[in-house]
Amino acid sequence: MTQALDLEEYVGHLIRRAEQRHTALWSTQVSRDVTSQQFAVLNALAAGPDIDQRTLAAATSLDRSTVNIIVRRLTEQGHVRQNRDTDDRRRTLLRLTADGVRLLETLIPRAQHINTELLQALPTAERDTALRLLKLLAGA
Repeated sequence: MTQALDLEEYVGHLIRRAEQRHTALWSTQVSRDVTSQQFAVLNALAAGPDIDQRTLAAATSLDRSTVNIIVRRLTEQGHVRQNRDTDDRRRTLLRLTADGVRLLETLIPRAQHINTELLQALPTAERDTALRLLKLLAGA
């Protein structure tokens, strides 16, 4: 008979549960309309405007097809503007619109709040270590 894993010691299971907690906090305290992936795209465009989708995908650690869907949706909603690169007409450059900037400005404090709330589950002295370890697990 196969011996079952102890899920409370299985990293993937614990990461999934932590993600579920984050998602619940996100939808109740940050936004029901903007996903955390969409937030990552908005935030990356604020940090580096006039970038293409490939660069945006790398900056957000999202695959290019997901970024394509998110950019299309955010463009339709008026939060992102797409312009052809004047130096390379094959490239489309992305930038936040004024509405996108305003939206991001409302989301950032809320996102920071749930980040703090999640970390408060840990003793203060272990929070930096937890972030460092999560970055290692994420391959950052």
